[in-house]
Amino acid sequence: MQLRAIVIDDEPLAINVLKNYIGQVKELELVETFLNAIDASSYLQSNEVDIVFLDINMPILDGFDFLASLQTKPMVVITTAHEEYALKSFELEAIGYLVKPIPFPRFLKTVNRIIGLKKTLNNPLRDQVEKPHIFVKVDKKKLQKIYLNEISVVESLKDYIRIKTNSDKYIVHKTLSSFTEELPSNNFIRIHRSFTVAIDKVSVVEGNSLEVDGIRYTIGRSYLNDVKNRILNNFIT
Repeated sequence: MQLRAIVIDDEPLAINVLKNYIGQVKELELVETFLNAIDASSYLQSNEVDIVFLDINMPILDGFDFLASLQTKPMVVITTAHEEYALKSFELEAIGYLVKPIPFPRFLKTVNRIIGLKKTLNNPLRDQVEKPHIFVKVDKKKLQKIYLNEISVVESLKDYIRIKTNSDKYIVHKTLSSFTEELPSNNFIRIHRSFTVAIDKVSVVEGNSLEVDGIRYTIGRSYLNDVKNRILNNFIT
């Protein structure tokens, strides 16, 4: 499998860096480069690509306006000298965020994640594989299967927890700390002494709070730095 990529950046030096990096990854093929987003937009109207490496600050049409204009989005990796645009990039459904100067290990980590995702999407047997799940005891005898990708929030109720999923809620005799340790750390994060949330269910991060399923949750002071770094790194690395 080889993924077709284009680079859009108004700095020739930045293009050359990515051209060199892409050339070192056998699963990638650089099919075109552009010094502005307008030419790239015209190209995409009649050509299909898998990955777009996109700068933000460009003349006439910046990266965000270009990204918002796409009706069919390839996988987009933002490449910029500015760290502060990460959250906006996330909201526009970019899959990665690389801050210049881009180290090759960071570039490779992002690309490998994309390659893995693409292989999963192209695997015709993927729906036949059992999704990751856990069993929890919801009464004295009943064990309930819960798929991990359906969990959004886990709330502490002293010696019990409330597990909120896409379709239901379950009360389990377990502490939040012990249950959080059973969850994959790359998918879930403790944000407060009373709450653990699924990282991919977080829709808004603002100040000392975040939003999941339209509900605002306060981030505990001692968790704040770790939460913000983890949520953004889960997106940008």
